[in-house]
Amino acid sequence: MEKRLILAIFLSFLILFLYQLLFIKPGKQAQPVPPKTAAVEKETPGTEREKPTETPLAAAGRENAAPAEVVAAEQEESITVETPLYEATWSNRGAVLKSWKLKNHLKKLPDRKDPERSPLDLVPESAARLGVYPLSLKLDDPGLTDRVNGALYKFEGGNLKLRPGETASLIFEYSDGNTVRVRKQLIFNGQDYNFGIKISLEAAGKELDPLVIWGPGIGSLSPEELKQKFSASRGAAFLTNRDQKIVRLPEKKIALENEAVRYQGLDWAAYEENYFAAIFLLDPASSQAMVFKREVSEEQPDGKIALIPYFYLAASHPREAFIGPKEYDRLKAYGHQAKKIINFGFFGGIAELLLVATKYFHSQVGNWGLAIIIMTLIIKILFFPLTYSSTKSMARMAEIQPKIKALRAKYKRAKQDMEQRRQMNEELMRLYKEHGINPAGGCLPLLIQLPVFWGFFRMLVVAVEFRHSPFAFWIKDLSVRDPYYVTPILMGATQFITQKMTPSTADPAQQKMMLLMPFIFTIFFMNFQAGLVLYWLTNNVLQIAQQAIMNRMMARKRESDGKRRKK
Repeated sequence: MEKRLILAIFLSFLILFLYQLLFIKPGKQAQPVPPKTAAVEKETPGTEREKPTETPLAAAGRENAAPAEVVAAEQEESITVETPLYEATWSNRGAVLKSWKLKNHLKKLPDRKDPERSPLDLVPESAARLGVYPLSLKLDDPGLTDRVNGALYKFEGGNLKLRPGETASLIFEYSDGNTVRVRKQLIFNGQDYNFGIKISLEAAGKELDPLVIWGPGIGSLSPEELKQKFSASRGAAFLTNRDQKIVRLPEKKIALENEAVRYQGLDWAAYEENYFAAIFLLDPASSQAMVFKREVSEEQPDGKIALIPYFYLAASHPREAFIGPKEYDRLKAYGHQAKKIINFGFFGGIAELLLVATKYFHSQVGNWGLAIIIMTLIIKILFFPLTYSSTKSMARMAEIQPKIKALRAKYKRAKQDMEQRRQMNEELMRLYKEHGINPAGGCLPLLIQLPVFWGFFRMLVVAVEFRHSPFAFWIKDLSVRDPYYVTPILMGATQFITQKMTPSTADPAQQKMMLLMPFIFTIFFMNFQAGLVLYWLTNNVLQIAQQAIMNRMMARKRESDGKRRKK
């Protein structure tokens, strides 16, 4: 029983580890629309696509559309929108977003070499190199796409600096005076990361429905975060209107542009990484969205040319965007089921409750590491009766092991002989009943705790609150690994002590094999977030104290039972 339990726990962590890497497979809740064919170009950085002199649509418009006033700027300009939460830079060339810097989140922690606080920019650095910025437009006509994204827009609003409670608009307009007229209106507020979007595009006298692009990817992770398997997980997410379920598509499963599937019937579409997201609210009745990759030829440090994938989200009729951190309280207050963008995993409800409780303790002590320790202590206390019951059952099983071995020796052919197996099982049940032992008593209480452990694990992985949050001494960031591997080694040592103290029903050979588990767990946890390792280390230390208490309690009970028998 003990061997199966340890194997089950080991497999649970292995499955959890693989789950982080693979994410959730895309579901079928969204209604796919067959993709329209579009060429995927392999572009070399620094080169521009050759623009057609005139598209069929432009030619038709020249004949059908009445002359209109030319609306365009004379030169490229940048417009800044600043709030207490972010500073955004827009360009009137294409009316696109060139920078979205979060004031309360750093690109990386300051150090001696780089003491400056560098705010995290959610517009990737590769956008400038590729020449495709967020809020660009995508149409079926490549020539028209180039024109509207390369035009110099006139704008109204200028630089904005908003305080909480204030709102303001930024309006971009462009018209070639003949076939094309574009208007982008952006409505900002001073208290949150969301802003309103209104886009209209008319070409050849017809209203078109352009797709609005976000990408490539989101943000630029620091080298430390890139080493973290969990923090580096990225992809698209869609919330279906019909059943309010999340469809996630990790980057490794995103198809090329001409193979991408379009989804409709969505409340919102988003591009995300572990801690941040760009969410676009859509109209379920008329909007559609897609995610695709473009492969670009780039020279590598070794001089070789390789195709590098870049990922984009495109959606039609977005009415609002939220670009910021996945803060649970903020997303919950924002509504639109936006909190579902936080991937709490299978036991999501438990993970949410644990996050709420951990946030409360953080508000009291002011340190996320201490909050993790307090939560671990409370969970340990709540589960003490179950743990004690499990340990007591395993101790009783250990006491009758000689009798169990004698039974198995008596029925040597039980594996081949069904009748012998039946007789042996009957005698085992009588033996368990005689000593008041439940065969599942050692495993069941621990299995009941697994959902809580899993929920706590997921909470620590995905909560942005732990990003760049220090604990003490050398641990400056709970969301990345311990730089000196001190806590993983301590965790392995304490787990070894715990295992030696716990009553065992396994034979000596199996016990020696089980002593390898702390070493295996230490290797697993080497590159896990420091917050996760701190949780498991604290859990082990508390388990040692708890086991010592339980061993004393059981020893006293045995003494008491022995005195009773003598009387």
